[in-house]
Amino acid sequence: MQWKLAARAEKMNPSVIREILKVTEKPGIISLAGGLPSPKTFPIEAFAEASSRVLNDNGAAALQYAASEGYGPLRQSIADMLPWDIDPDQVLITTGSQQALDLIGKVLIDTGSRILVETPTYLGALQAFSPMEPNVVSVASDEDGPIVEDFVRKVGTGADKARFMYLLPNFQNPTGRTMTDARRQELVDKAAELNVPLVEDNPYGDLWFDNAPPKPITARNPEGCLYMGSFSKVLAPGLRLGYVIAPKNVYPKLLQAKQAADLHTPSFNQRMVSEVIKDGFLDRHVPMIRALYKKQCEAMIAALTKEMQGMDVTWSHPAGGMFLWVRLPEGLSSIDLLPKAVERNVAFVPGAAFYAETPDVRTLRLSFVTASEQDIATAIAALAATIREALPR
Repeated sequence: MQWKLAARAEKMNPSVIREILKVTEKPGIISLAGGLPSPKTFPIEAFAEASSRVLNDNGAAALQYAASEGYGPLRQSIADMLPWDIDPDQVLITTGSQQALDLIGKVLIDTGSRILVETPTYLGALQAFSPMEPNVVSVASDEDGPIVEDFVRKVGTGADKARFMYLLPNFQNPTGRTMTDARRQELVDKAAELNVPLVEDNPYGDLWFDNAPPKPITARNPEGCLYMGSFSKVLAPGLRLGYVIAPKNVYPKLLQAKQAADLHTPSFNQRMVSEVIKDGFLDRHVPMIRALYKKQCEAMIAALTKEMQGMDVTWSHPAGGMFLWVRLPEGLSSIDLLPKAVERNVAFVPGAAFYAETPDVRTLRLSFVTASEQDIATAIAALAATIREALPR
């Protein structure tokens, strides 16, 4: 039997990261590749207690179909914890923030629609938007975030005007950078002037090391933005629980797309999270995650500083989040380097996959949150040996 695939299916590609994660199953591999939160941070006991309470108090409702919008008390908790005035009716619970990206793509993108992204940007967003067949245009970016002048140049006009710009302002995946307060305000003001919506993705915003990041982009212009958040990085990714905050004129269409996709996010998971966070649990729990990740980030930077001497290797110095961004010496490709690194039992993600246009093959992403400090030191030493061996003699 020969199946006829939809044209959009031809444009789907496997996740580079997911394919690399298969390699990391090899015994002895130290993976600095996946963006997996540390299992040390999972509040297993709190969820065990919450599970018991949820099932004992109203187990039938927890196991039944439910409203597509999401569990009311959880939507209220989300509205209360964000730093601007939000009506809970603007909160849509999603099956992970990845589903939020999918719904946004379905509702806002037509075939050929121009959308803007940072350089580089989150690979998962490119994958989520790709089936809608957009024209993805990269906006030049520096350490402070997207360059507003280039944003203006890339917006387009008429039928080719950008539908939105997708942004990760805090501890960005993959670079770890954080948009400055001034750059956020400049971009918000210019986007409002040009009538271009902004889509703000903020899965890492609570994972700051010493100082909280600036006020969210959406808080500066709620009617001109969509905002995505997630419980994956502060509680547990296996719950697949995220949310999107939408203006009231956009929300109904996102809700309809959600209904068509999966009816609703699992009721039991929503009620468990609501039960866990209701008494200020995150205020006590998240500082532990910050301290752990800061310590491991410092260990990776120390290892890079020690091992990469004299090789023209550069790296970012994030103020939070989960990732470091590395740039190799001229003439090297991280794509070519990966199999050689795996031979030395270390894995990373080549940076090229994070570019919508004109990839920089010298870049790569390292995650510092799952490996121990000793494993980080061992892995960076192995990576340095791999780079040194690949350098032109």
